[in-house]
Amino acid sequence: MQQTNSGIAYILWCLCFFGICGGQRFYTGQIGSGLVYLFTVGFFGIGQLIDLALIPGMVEKRNIYLRGLHGNGTPSVNQSVTLNIGEIPQLRQLQAIEPSTLSTGSPMQKLLKAAKEHNGQLSIAQAAMYTELESEHLKELLQEATKMGYAEVNNDPNTGAIRYHFDV
Repeated sequence: MQQTNSGIAYILWCLCFFGICGGQRFYTGQIGSGLVYLFTVGFFGIGQLIDLALIPGMVEKRNIYLRGLHGNGTPSVNQSVTLNIGEIPQLRQLQAIEPSTLSTGSPMQKLLKAAKEHNGQLSIAQAAMYTELESEHLKELLQEATKMGYAEVNNDPNTGAIRYHFDV
């Protein structure tokens, strides 16, 4: 499975010096904003500069998306999936559990409980605090949550920080 690379994204960013802006956005699968950048000279140069800080998050989000496409039971590029919480047996079971019992539950249960307490949105630091996992195990847990469709990854529009959005 081909993964995106921050180095290549930064090289494509450098194309702005030749008048071609938005290459990093096309590379990370953000075609719409790539077109805007192409026709507005990187959103008048401001967007191009901001992207210097956002590229790692854009690459990570694209890689998570690509891993999800190649996982077992995930939709192909041309398919879309809409799930209700009742259609996911694990989440249906979690709804019946008393919140006080989740503190001793699995890391995924702790993660979902934390997401519910934070209106469905968690930062990586919040996820680490609630699950008490080391960074490598936390990364695997968050990847599993996105692969299973429990969460999707976005960048905070103000800070560019990675945020996990859960449908709880």
